[in-house]
Amino acid sequence: MADRLSRAKLARAAAALNARAAPGGPLPPLALLTDDERSADPLAAARALPKGSLVILRARDAARRAALAQALLRVAYARDLVLLIADDPTLATNLGAHGLHLPEARAHEAVHWRASHPHWLITAAAHSLRAIQRARHADAVLLSPVFASQSHQDAPGMGAVRFRILARQARKPVYALGGVDAHTVLQLTGAPATGIAAIGALSA
Repeated sequence: MADRLSRAKLARAAAALNARAAPGGPLPPLALLTDDERSADPLAAARALPKGSLVILRARDAARRAALAQALLRVAYARDLVLLIADDPTLATNLGAHGLHLPEARAHEAVHWRASHPHWLITAAAHSLRAIQRARHADAVLLSPVFASQSHQDAPGMGAVRFRILARQARKPVYALGGVDAHTVLQLTGAPATGIAAIGALSA
């Protein structure tokens, strides 16, 4: 669980990155990802976000995903947040969410969902330059793991230098995800990133 001061520091760093980058137009600087194991209270975490932030709902169980999506959408409307549903275009459509987040293996589907839902914000997960290229029809990619994190315990993290290289080569908005918190984000100062995505560092 992150304290209020740390969350605020991370939000300021994300806003600074966003102001320098965003080649595809304005996108939220800060993105919260929910997680079945690590998100103790995703609603509280969403309420603690700055207005205009992005929330990506991830939940393996369909019933829990649908219930949480309904609750998060109410928070999104109240807090002027952008809500994306991960890996469930049917729920995103039925709920009237703001868009869809695709796992890396389905990133190529962005072209299809863009055609059928032109108003959606579509993001995709990526762990390499090749994966970024497969997500070329997405509005933005979440590139990870930048640093060692609980979500990728078997991966050491690409590091700030490698992240900068890949973000420059991406030619599309890139969010830094994985081990990015109020301390490690200092290594990304001035990086060509649209913003920061996090789980634990944005928990409330």
